[in-house]
Amino acid sequence: GGDTYELSGFILDEEVGPPDEGFSLEESELAVSANIDDRFYGFLTAALEEEAGDTEVELEEAWFQTLSLPAGLSFKAGKFLSAVGYHNSFHPHSWHFADAPLAYDALLGGDLADAGLQGRWLAPTDLFVELGAEALRGDAFPAGGAANDGVGSYSAFVKTGDDLGTENSWKAGISYLHYDAEGRTSAVGETDTLSFDGNGEVWILEAVWKWSENGNPKLRNLILQGEYLRREENGKLVLGATATEEGSVDTTQDAFYLQGVYQFVPGWRFGLRYDRLKADNSVAGLTAATALDGDDRSPERWTAMADYSPSEFSRLRLQLSEDSSSADSDTRLILQYVMSLGSHGAHSF
Repeated sequence: GGDTYELSGFILDEEVGPPDEGFSLEESELAVSANIDDRFYGFLTAALEEEAGDTEVELEEAWFQTLSLPAGLSFKAGKFLSAVGYHNSFHPHSWHFADAPLAYDALLGGDLADAGLQGRWLAPTDLFVELGAEALRGDAFPAGGAANDGVGSYSAFVKTGDDLGTENSWKAGISYLHYDAEGRTSAVGETDTLSFDGNGEVWILEAVWKWSENGNPKLRNLILQGEYLRREENGKLVLGATATEEGSVDTTQDAFYLQGVYQFVPGWRFGLRYDRLKADNSVAGLTAATALDGDDRSPERWTAMADYSPSEFSRLRLQLSEDSSSADSDTRLILQYVMSLGSHGAHSF
């Protein structure tokens, strides 16, 4: 987990890290969704995880959304997954790989979910064009501490897409996130903590291409997906727990991933993903070493997977990754099952 896992050149959210070795139940998710009435739709999901013999419950999302506003407008309020980027909007059960891209682990803490308000506008055009903005509390990484009286971050995004014939479709977008952090805490080794006070911004470029044979994705289909993230951050660092030092940090960090997933016969898919990070960090005032001082500030990872889905409710996956993102290269094999009980809504594009 986050208390021992490090990415060279990056300070991480405490919950980021690979799964435990051996058998483990990573996350069980309970979801409830329904139309509240003719004007509002509601959604709630909670994650159950076992930690040291105890079951911990974490509220992942709890929001309502308007259904009947005019002129292509809609609003969402509560705690929700931010619409920045492409990968961020999906829950783990619908990921194409067993883990999140390194870009999201490093720069957004795996995924960005926070309390706030989101507005979207769908343009009345044949080409899909959507504009949106969010005001968020600022409790979630990379923000922290609910700065600015509980409005610690905000975002804006533009998404566009279209169909090309009956077999091809695409979607692309650009997102911007600004945040302030007060006392954002990350783990350093097994005992120390590193606290950050400052501000930052993240830019995200996303692109997705989908192909399906004769327009029917149940037969054969291909999904190509990639994102580029850039984060700039500056502020004050406090290294504490066993020692206390104050310093400053100014970072420019880039990350991208490219992946392709191909379903060659109904139910069977294989995929390949490449992750790459790069950090340009300037740290002053700290004598103790942290991940920001990592010698290799260009971590990378290759991941291959194959999965079988007897139906839309069950999936078995075998994944192999060659991870050179930390000091020691790591070859990791994951056998995963994903099971869904009960009906659920269709996933977005």
